[in-house]
Amino acid sequence: MRKTTRTVLAAAAMLAMAAAIATADTKAAFSPSNPVTVKVLADQVPHAELLNFVKPKLAAIGVKLEITVSDFSRDGNEAIDNGEYDANYFEHVPYLESVKAEKGYDLANAGNIHVEPIGFYSSKWKSLKELPKTATFEIPNDVTNEYRALKILETAGFIKLKKDIKVGQATLKDVDKYLKPVTLVEIDAGQLVRDLPDFDGGVINTNRVLEAGIDASTAFFREGKDSPYANIIVTKTARVNDPAIQALVKALRSEDVRKFINEKYKGAVIPAF
Repeated sequence: MRKTTRTVLAAAAMLAMAAAIATADTKAAFSPSNPVTVKVLADQVPHAELLNFVKPKLAAIGVKLEITVSDFSRDGNEAIDNGEYDANYFEHVPYLESVKAEKGYDLANAGNIHVEPIGFYSSKWKSLKELPKTATFEIPNDVTNEYRALKILETAGFIKLKKDIKVGQATLKDVDKYLKPVTLVEIDAGQLVRDLPDFDGGVINTNRVLEAGIDASTAFFREGKDSPYANIIVTKTARVNDPAIQALVKALRSEDVRKFINEKYKGAVIPAF
């Protein structure tokens, strides 16, 4: 009897959380007996993990998530623009805007979900004090994340950037002065973890670190909680207010997701809502 009661209560709690996600509009658009499918392309960690966490709640209101983990063989924004997927979950606004400017995609941010503070890691040394004076560091080579990397290296006292650089746009050409005799090498973001042993250290996105099983707390230094680089749900501009997309965003921005993020990632991932 007690087991049956617990089962009933658990089911009731699930339905209550699912109902909280739904709105009058979403109920009119879909239901458990008339479901809709939302195809999402996402990075593995923490993106797909968060999507899988909310998947049962969304199914309870009639939104069936089909989650594909990105293998980086396709353009994640082109896949939305051409209709292959309904949404993606792997990028932040500055990156999206740079791609839109370059490719002309008609895409938009449907909602901020979380921040992954970019950080400095080393597999050779255990602390900043151990770094050699003429160290060589790897940094991501895409403009937005390179800016983030250069900014935290500036904050840590390694370099000084030019005063007139635009937020979210910087390369090695924008380094005004090297305050310490370090060498910086631009590397594709997807290769940073693999190549880390070849350098004294590197600035790496947290999702790459988590995917590789590296303890994010071992970062020598990283962005603070005020980072403007929240990871977002991206969809076509015309679908931003689509009830199913809005239900997905609302589920990901729920208090139980906030708790899940804080307990599972322990500061390596921060809720952006």
